[in-house]
Amino acid sequence: MLSDAADAAVDDQTAPASFDLEAEFRVHYARVTSVIARVVNDPARAEELAVDVFMRLWHEPNAQGPNTPGWLYRTAVRRGLDELRRVTRRARYEPLLRLAGSTPSPEDAAVAGEARGRVRRTLLALRPDRATLLVLRGQGLSYDELADATGVTPSSVGTLLRRARQAFQKEYCSRYGDTG
Repeated sequence: MLSDAADAAVDDQTAPASFDLEAEFRVHYARVTSVIARVVNDPARAEELAVDVFMRLWHEPNAQGPNTPGWLYRTAVRRGLDELRRVTRRARYEPLLRLAGSTPSPEDAAVAGEARGRVRRTLLALRPDRATLLVLRGQGLSYDELADATGVTPSSVGTLLRRARQAFQKEYCSRYGDTG
């Protein structure tokens, strides 16, 4: 009896009774996965990382509540960028993996892949808050959703987004020249 009461107390501390993780998962999983997939360019890995984001949500009581969507999207972008950094480091330190994984592809696919790589490298060079804004806006989030995800006022989203775009353009041009 005492053990059951202790287990119930632990469960109450882990997640508030009013918080429904399953409902949040159903509502936000597809979009969180899509945000991560946009960053890492691997839908299967994005699904794994999205599950990780929801596991973090379950273990983070402060994120459970009215700000949950913003927390999810912000964490999804960060998790995607972390994965991208991990992959970049691995490619740098394990050149044999790149040789084994390279296969001939059509010219258009190669050009598109290089362009995506340039965008990803440029995003990694930006401040995380600016990269987050650009990725989430590219994913189709509204200004209100961007404000919620980044913790800024809705009236400042336009200005911050403009600055993020300018920083991206400046960084991209400094790295790759004016391709425009």
